[in-house]
Parts: sequence; structure tokens; C-alpha cells
Amino acid sequence: MSAPEQRSGPVGIGIVGAGVISGTYLENLTSFPDVQVHAIGDLFPEAAKARAGEHAVPVHGGIEAVLEHPEVEIVINLTIPAAHVEVSLAAIGAGKHVWSEKPVALDRDGGRQLIEAADAAGVRLGCAPDTFLGVGLQTALAVLRRGDIGTPLSALTLMQSPGPESWHPNPAFLFQHGAGPLFDIGPYYLTTLVQAFGPITQVAAVAGTSRAQRTIGSGPKAGEVFEVTVPTHVSALTRFAGGASASSIFSFDSPLPRHGFVEITGTEATLALPDPNNFDGDLRIRRRDGEDWETVASTKALSTRGTGVLEMARAVREGRPHRVQGALAHHVVDAMVSIAESAQTGAFVPVTSTVAPAELLPADWDPTTRTV
Repeated sequence: MSAPEQRSGPVGIGIVGAGVISGTYLENLTSFPDVQVHAIGDLFPEAAKARAGEHAVPVHGGIEAVLEHPEVEIVINLTIPAAHVEVSLAAIGAGKHVWSEKPVALDRDGGRQLIEAADAAGVRLGCAPDTFLGVGLQTALAVLRRGDIGTPLSALTLMQSPGPESWHPNPAFLFQHGAGPLFDIGPYYLTTLVQAFGPITQVAAVAGTSRAQRTIGSGPKAGEVFEVTVPTHVSALTRFAGGASASSIFSFDSPLPRHGFVEITGTEATLALPDPNNFDGDLRIRRRDGEDWETVASTKALSTRGTGVLEMARAVREGRPHRVQGALAHHVVDAMVSIAESAQTGAFVPVTSTVAPAELLPADWDPTTRTV
């Protein structure tokens, strides 16, 4: 398969997977002038038809409706995690660039296979989360890179909740291989930490499962019981190439919800970041000689899910590397697999892949303007 031809004008988009998250992607993508959504496909074509009707997408059907569409340049893979590699490989085989929801793969081999296939085909691979491109985390990363808190030394991150089964209409896959709090929520926090500290080199962890079964709490399947096959609480230690470290909890077992807790401590101050699962929020600093937290920025996003797709689309037209690389997603998968291995063995586990933090977006980067 030859590399895609160079085109001009808005970049053509196709979506595979018409589930819950596709609505948010479509709200954003149909508002960006630099991209155009041509098709949506799903294993259940009637779901694709319904979603297409909501957002005026002209073509809908099965996966072939997207892969065979001549105007689709980037395929957005919103399938369940277990299908990510298969669907992404099919898109690469069709000569399309790929943006995948997280995680990019469920194991190291799958991630490497996608990177190698994309390189061989001359197409791009990107993967959520793209939240670090939001104004909240971009501002926080600028604070860190300016040295406003001195040299960053350590981080503490917490994500605790009772679990998504109370509100998600079809939550079973979130408690099975490829998900759980580590693989479902971990990518947001670990990706943010890699942007702040650089690549992860070593991890250690403990994990547990509080209940073997859970019950769906809302929607048409309310009352149905499903099996839990992965740990629902993970406590992890990570060490980074520069010597910094982080302590993290990822839990679906907590009656007390605690979302978006990320604190980075430096030699001169501690920075509280916005929720890494969001695109904006407040930044607070507690200085060495301060008596309380100081809000140093309050940010408001212009876009949410799909921002990374837009950044990649603009990179395609401009002929430059995109910022949310497949190599970043693979490194995070490598770290998560290593965390899971450590929880099973009780040993420290090395993370052998590596990646460089992305460059910050230009200060005037605006998703709502036409640039191509």
C-alpha cells in the first residue's frame, strides 16, 4: 500500500464505532473548519445510522463504509479496546491515517505491530488521550517547563470512584481485559506524567478486585449482572528517566469519588494541575514560603475530544510531525502492562520503550479557525 496522496483543503474524516464517546467526537469534529466528517461505520449499522442522523454525516453503514470511502483520510477508531488493533490495522491496510481511542493496544506486541504497519504504509498513527493538548494542561506544562516550581521532583495522582456501572448503559467491557481503572483511566494520568517528566523507566504496583460481579445501574440493561475479570484497584509507583517519581491510585472501589487529582512537587513549590481527563480547569501553586494555595490560571477550552485528530489533520496538510504520536500511546501501554505485571509478581518491572514529550502548541493555536 502506497502512502496517501497529498491533498488540500479540509481533511476527510471517517469514524468506526458509534458508541457513547462518538457523540462528543462528532460534536467537535463537525465544528472544526479544517476537517470534514464523511462517514461513520459500526458493527451494528443501525447504530451508525442513528449517530449519522444526529450529526448530519452523509454516509453510514458497516466498517467498510469508512475504509472504502475515497474522501476519508483519517479513520477514528472508537471501538472497544479489544478491537482496537484489528480495526486500526484494517484502516492502515486501506491506506488511511489512524486515530485510535485509548489504549492503542492491549499489549506491547500489538502496539509495536501498529507502529511498524503504519511506518511501512507511510501513514500516521495517533491515539487518545489528547487532553494534554487542552489549554489547561498546556498551561500547566508551560509553568513546569519555565521552572516556576523549580525542578520537578515527584507527583501524586488519585482517581477513585465507585465505578462506571452506575451510569454507563453498557459497562461490562470496562471491567474486562483491556480496561479496568488502570487501562481505562490510567492513560490520562500516565500520559500527563510523561509530558511533565519524560519517559517512564521502571514501575512497581499492587492491585486487587473487590467484587467478582457488578450490576448495571442504568439504561435498558439496568439490573443485569456481569463478571469482573480485571483488578478494580491499582496502586502504582513510577520512576522516570530523569530520576523523578510518582505515586498513583486508579480505583473503581472507592465510595468517595476523587477525580483529577494531580500534584507535582518541585524544589520551590507544588503545582496542582487540572483534571487530566479534561481539557481545561484551574492551576494552583503552593509556594515554599506560602501559607495557602494560589490560583495562577483559570482556563477554558475551545474544544474537547477530537482536538488531537484536528492537530494531526493540520500536521498532515503542513507536512510536519503530529504531537500525539502512536509511540507515546505505545509507551503508556508498555508502562501499564508493566504495572499489571508488577502487581502479579511483586517485583519492580522495567519499561523498555521510550518517547520524548511533545512540543507545546503555539500560543495562538485555535481549533475554530480555518488554516488549511
